[in-house]
Amino acid sequence: MRKTVVYELVSLDGVAEDPDSFFDEWDDVVDAHLASVIATQDAVVLGRRSYTQWARFWPTSDIEPFATFINGVTKYVATSTPLDADWAEATAVDGELVGFVRNLKEQPGGDIGVHASISVAQALLTAGVVDELRLVVAPRVAAGGRRLLDGLPPLRLEAVSSELSPTGYLLLDYRVTGRNS
Repeated sequence: MRKTVVYELVSLDGVAEDPDSFFDEWDDVVDAHLASVIATQDAVVLGRRSYTQWARFWPTSDIEPFATFINGVTKYVATSTPLDADWAEATAVDGELVGFVRNLKEQPGGDIGVHASISVAQALLTAGVVDELRLVVAPRVAAGGRRLLDGLPPLRLEAVSSELSPTGYLLLDYRVTGRNS
């Protein structure tokens, strides 16, 4: 069975919205972490807002390793309206998101990534269909914005790895083991 992996850039206070406002440096360790995450993924689930923003930016970007990955990978977009931007390998999710991802997990293939889409990550974490949570925590307090873990039920996580990058970013990888009793 495929794994669903949520990869998010967050501030120290858990804000995931607008990471460009608190991610002002990027180093080789963070790059290597991202490369290891995307190396196993052959599908990505995005929310409508992330899709619209990314479809304007990534097709002409040369920021590697992500540009090549995101432009070539199959992208499923959680939306109830037709996609207005033309981006290779993008398809609107037909039907309910959680059921779609559960079905996708049963199909052959690599990991299913969830990148940048806070509401999608929250819905899938709440439904119990996320297997791994991989975070890059910036050494900044955003002090405002949507937080990744707000509104979730209590979850049990098992630490898989942690690493501190030279510029102070904390790379945290967790396995989601279930809900707290």
